[in-house]
Amino acid sequence: MKRHDKRIIWAMVALSGAFVAAGGPAIAQHSGGHVPAGGHASAGHVPTGRPPGGAHQHFDDRFSHNQYYYDHGYAVHRPPRGAFGEFHDRDGGRYWYHRGDYYRYRGGWYRWWGGGWVVWGPPIGLFVPVLPPYFTTVWWGGIPYYYANDTYYIWDDGQQQYEVVEPPAGIESSGSTRAPLSDQLFVYPKSGQSSEQQSKDRYECHHWAVTQSSYDPTVAGGGVPPQDVLQKRDDYFRAEASCLEGRGYTVK
Repeated sequence: MKRHDKRIIWAMVALSGAFVAAGGPAIAQHSGGHVPAGGHASAGHVPTGRPPGGAHQHFDDRFSHNQYYYDHGYAVHRPPRGAFGEFHDRDGGRYWYHRGDYYRYRGGWYRWWGGGWVVWGPPIGLFVPVLPPYFTTVWWGGIPYYYANDTYYIWDDGQQQYEVVEPPAGIESSGSTRAPLSDQLFVYPKSGQSSEQQSKDRYECHHWAVTQSSYDPTVAGGGVPPQDVLQKRDDYFRAEASCLEGRGYTVK
């Protein structure tokens, strides 16, 4: 196809969600809606309840993300919205990284390549100030990863930005969109135990639970492989609660 024949119709969707800043990362979470999983959209596959995707688009249903994106490798004359610098980075921006010129608009990424802008993936290690307006939070090993359009981001406290990262092994098969429960038990003495006795009992029951479960909530990821976190965490708290209840405490 000649370059002058390459055209694309950009379907603009309303920006939903609000960016929140509260001493940490500014994020906006999208809701997956009620579109069933089904893979890429095509002439014979249109997700129920959604209009069909445009030309050169696919439907991303990983983690119930449920958004359309343009296919990698598709070349366009210019990124959406035309000229650079006409909007804030919450919508998009241009990045120079390792001698590569990249541009992003919402969840889409483009790279200047061969005399044109090509739909591309962002480079690993690139930092961005905000997430796309549509993303899905995926929990893995107690850490939130932010997913959109085959790209994973993680918040970096040192840089105070989001970093594009490789997906950790196992997240695509076992990652969860549900936030993990708090690593905390509420313990109440039933027999008038002193503060000193309570501290001694909590310390001893904690160590006993660690030996029983191999999970230690005081270390990152519990000190166990990410795929074992949920099961080992449950084992730890069951053991700790059992120990404390046996010493005369009410545990919730």
